Amino acid sequence: KEENVTQAIIELLSQFPPELVKTITCDRGKEFAGWKKIEEALNCDMYFADPYCAWQKGTNENTNGLLREYYPKGMDLSKTNNTELKEKLDLLNNRPRKCINYNTPNELINEYITQCCT
Repeated sequence: KEENVTQAIIELLSQFPPELVKTITCDRGKEFAGWKKIEEALNCDMYFADPYCAWQKGTNENTNGLLREYYPKGMDLSKTNNTELKEKLDLLNNRPRKCINYNTPNELINEYITQCCT
């Protein structure tokens, strides 16, 4: 499981300009045991929230809640596929968020990439 998570994080975040990926905050789950490999591959810092301190990773917790609209807790995620997952991620990334002045994550990242990297 750890190998899959490590590889997926590196693969997905490598698609962004390096100056965009500065830190990653996660919980202390075993799936993040490859954190050193992630830091090296992405040239970023990884931080770990203290146990039972969900407020230290508020955006993660909020996004988990949004994902639960599509994938209820306890659901066997092996029954989904990449096409369906990409569909759901697209819906989430094009959903306006109050914490970013009702912009969508896609709007902000596209604006940033246009400003910094062209």
